[in-house]
Amino acid sequence: MNKPFNPPALPFIDLQAQRHRLGAALEEAILKVTRSGAYILGPEVFELEAQLAQFCGAGEVVTCANGTDALAMVLMAKGVKPGDGIFCPSFTFAATAEVVAWLGATPVFVDVDAETFNLDTASLHQALRTATEKGLTPRGIISVDLFGQPADYEPIEAFAAAHGLWLLSDAAQSFGATYKGRRVGTIGTATTTSFFPAKPLGCYGDGGAIFTDDAALADILRSLRNHGAGSDRYDNIRIGMNGRLDTMQAAVLLQKLTIFEDEIVQRNLIAERYNLALNQVAIVPNLPPGVTSVWAQYTMRVAPDRREALAAHLKAAGIPTAIYYPIPLHRQKAYAHYPSAGNGLPATEAIAREVISLPMHPYLDLQAQNHITQAVVECLSN
Repeated sequence: MNKPFNPPALPFIDLQAQRHRLGAALEEAILKVTRSGAYILGPEVFELEAQLAQFCGAGEVVTCANGTDALAMVLMAKGVKPGDGIFCPSFTFAATAEVVAWLGATPVFVDVDAETFNLDTASLHQALRTATEKGLTPRGIISVDLFGQPADYEPIEAFAAAHGLWLLSDAAQSFGATYKGRRVGTIGTATTTSFFPAKPLGCYGDGGAIFTDDAALADILRSLRNHGAGSDRYDNIRIGMNGRLDTMQAAVLLQKLTIFEDEIVQRNLIAERYNLALNQVAIVPNLPPGVTSVWAQYTMRVAPDRREALAAHLKAAGIPTAIYYPIPLHRQKAYAHYPSAGNGLPATEAIAREVISLPMHPYLDLQAQNHITQAVVECLSN
């Protein structure tokens, strides 16, 4: 009896291919740090901050230990406290709302646009009414750039300005993208990102950064990441945290930054091929005019009753998939008691049942791309 053919599994994100490309330069950068002994806030950290600022055009960059700390530090710097209402999407990873709850404030969940997966300004108006009815003081907005594509910031910025709110752009998945000529990192009161290994620009552990043009805010953030230090490490002028980026991770990111632009180009070419091959069998992600994406994930929508079968079919073909995010935050046990805008979040509810993500990384060759798209078409055409 012939054994069934089991094709080798493709990686969902291939970090080893990237490591081989960087080669000896990456290894030498790591060794340099180990030899120096400057493991905390070494020179590579400050070099990375300068290069990140140059890359996106931000006036100030403050690196930190991870993307969650980056969000929390901005909220701490803005004095977020109990009784404050912070508007954020429910269709996102928990960290976005988690940091609001850490500080005793209330996340008010807002719906997203079903086409872009990003914050819906119309729902922001409903969230404002909901917050007021709950006796909350509206303070700010955390807008998440999901899957690599910036949110539609012009109406969000106008809403924030009209109601005296600060705007924090959660760009954990979108650093390197642009919105109408502006690089991510130059939008809002501040922008945060994550350097988790699977991100488009990721390190070999945890890492994060905050971008702002507000020099005074940046000074507070630098204090917060180092236990609220003032003139020296034993002069604590505010309550802070241990939120520093390791020098080793900065060294890795400096090397990865040298090829980042080229990787973004490759990600976009892959997304274009996916869209061309799959637009007849699924709802594929199309970018609005004036917006670019770094395609942290390639996420399409399929009928809810086909998603499980598609994932199983692709798994059998050696193709991994993922679902971001199967349970919106407002449905999760830890967050279900927090308010949602208006009478519910219909777009969020719908897309959580429909989304599925395919392998996406700059080293996905044409043969692998064809294998993936053919398997998707084969399943969804039946």
